[in-house]
Amino acid sequence: MIAAEGLTVEFGGTTLFKNISFAINEKDRIALMGKNGAGKSTLLKILAGERIPTSGRVSAPKGAVIAYLPQHLLTVDSRTVFEEASQAFASVFGMKSRIEELNHQLSTRTDYESEEYYGIIEEVSVLSEKFYSIADINYDAEIEKILIGLGFTRADFTRPTGEFSGGWRMRIELAKILLQDPDLILLDEPTNHMDIESVQWLEDFLINSAKAVIVISHDRAFVDNITTRTIEVTMGRIYDYKVNYTAYQQLRIERRQQQQKKFDEQQKMIAETQEFIDRFKGTYSKTLQVQSRVKMLEKLELVEIDEEDTSALRLKFPPSPRSGSYPLILGGLSKSYGDHTVFSDVSLSIERGERVAFVGKNGEGKSTMVRAIMGEKGYEGTLTLGHNIMIGYFAQNQASLLDEEITVFQTVDDAAKGDIRAKIRDILGAFMFGGDISSNKVKVLSGGERTRLAMIKLLLEPVNLLILDEPTNHLDLKTKDILKSALQDYDGTMILVSHDRDFLDGLVNKVFEFGNKRVKEHLGDIHSFLQKKKLENLRELERSVKPD
Repeated sequence: MIAAEGLTVEFGGTTLFKNISFAINEKDRIALMGKNGAGKSTLLKILAGERIPTSGRVSAPKGAVIAYLPQHLLTVDSRTVFEEASQAFASVFGMKSRIEELNHQLSTRTDYESEEYYGIIEEVSVLSEKFYSIADINYDAEIEKILIGLGFTRADFTRPTGEFSGGWRMRIELAKILLQDPDLILLDEPTNHMDIESVQWLEDFLINSAKAVIVISHDRAFVDNITTRTIEVTMGRIYDYKVNYTAYQQLRIERRQQQQKKFDEQQKMIAETQEFIDRFKGTYSKTLQVQSRVKMLEKLELVEIDEEDTSALRLKFPPSPRSGSYPLILGGLSKSYGDHTVFSDVSLSIERGERVAFVGKNGEGKSTMVRAIMGEKGYEGTLTLGHNIMIGYFAQNQASLLDEEITVFQTVDDAAKGDIRAKIRDILGAFMFGGDISSNKVKVLSGGERTRLAMIKLLLEPVNLLILDEPTNHLDLKTKDILKSALQDYDGTMILVSHDRDFLDGLVNKVFEFGNKRVKEHLGDIHSFLQKKKLENLRELERSVKPD
């Protein structure tokens, strides 16, 4: 059992959380929830030993391994993917090398009676006992199995890590964690850069192979599927629920209702007591009673109500200008880079008002197809946009196109049209730009903050073909709900590229699957698509991990 005992974190005169305690048992799969800034990532860092609390401690059994995957990390560029993943076993390989080195010394030295010689014998005995107690593992096979499960191909194994994006490097680091077989795995937004199939594989691994897990994630389906316990960090304390996220949401509503009831009762009592004090404070016969009530109010511990849930805020799109009947028609579209074919002979059409998802493994051409729609050259075949098409496009690089010299508020105010302008402050608050932050210039924002700001700006512009490429990567669950609600009310045509099944559920009515250089059309929503694909993926995965 790993235990957090009396943890308190204070900085800059602010208490992030105070005197919180909880235990983590084997097979616990915990979702760590709370609004942005509540202290979730800080708590993970404390559990991982990367940050020291102001007071309190984390205790763990001797030899326990706690592995931590932060949101941002760097791998060593000089290693290949396989070599970097092999670092998970660096201590084992180091132990083996040390044993070989010591045995070589024993075979070449002749000072058999010396202290140094006996010291070498003792060290090699201890190391050998430890080394041979480790299960006989085919390390190469384990590394291959994990890397393929996380979406790498065998051709990727020999490529330098420096050739991969930050999202793929995160997967390499995740592979190293999973290979260590730790007693506790701490994951901070692990699915941000994963495709649907890799997320499903990770779910299966965590459910069936992990000893204990704590995860921070905005992917509700992922959280619900893998966790059986939810710890909420709020207003400096924690609430521990032995249920998954969806059930926790209902219990949280009930808890807040109970808090509100106690708060109202206490406020009524305080008002009545204060009225008595004010009425009789000059009356000699009531002096003792007045003094008693004053002391009682001074010592009274006030009932607090948790932060208000702002997910009811609704963001509404401007009406879409009417477009032609078919906003997009492709005929035999193909794209290659040298000898590498991304997709070939793709023909499809999207009707006005349709909501479609582009899904498939990373590298199969989803974003490449989006760039073709946006007018990028170098494709074979035909791509026709319909009459009066006005495209609204969101991708990660949209954040870099913002004007850095104007404020957050002005950025949104310039894009807003009509009645929505009266709600700019509410919208900014919902997307975590409340208070003084809205007066900051764009140039001081982090990459994640710029991404959220670019999303708001896009959602206020009148368009009739909306294309969103991984829009939820930097949004927490509450903000994601606001965005999803707005998209459900959107009256135009929509293309969503996303790995987030929960986000896609209820938003799309057709799925285009990218894979094997083809694009396959599936009628129906994301749920029916995944029901059909889940078994196929598992069989494909089983085949893919067998040696060639």
